[in-house]
Amino acid sequence: QVQLVESGGGLVQAGGSLRLSCAASGRTLSSYAVGWFRQAPGKDREFVAAITWNGGSTYYRESAKGRFTCSRDSAKNTVYLQMTSLKPEDTAVYYCAAKKYYRDIETIGAYDYWGQGTQVTVSS
Repeated sequence: QVQLVESGGGLVQAGGSLRLSCAASGRTLSSYAVGWFRQAPGKDREFVAAITWNGGSTYYRESAKGRFTCSRDSAKNTVYLQMTSLKPEDTAVYYCAAKKYYRDIETIGAYDYWGQGTQVTVSS
């Protein structure tokens, strides 16, 4: 079992930055691919970014490219999502999730473990 806890959300003005953290316990996260998803009020949960087990590869939704960066620190058993140039449309609850293999990374149902989410609110 892997327990995931997100942190780092908050209220920020448009153009600002936040760094989300996804800390794992129970097992080392180093053998899992990790994805970030978000869900805005009244909308479906959507894929944001993903990173391979060793951090060697990342993938982003189109609107996140050039603004968001996913990284991981194996020593801290933590994955990060650095978000810059934030826009009001980035407002959502952000979730991290873990899966064993780096495939179907945009598919919500493909992930085995989920965190509880952290709220990100971007004001205009």
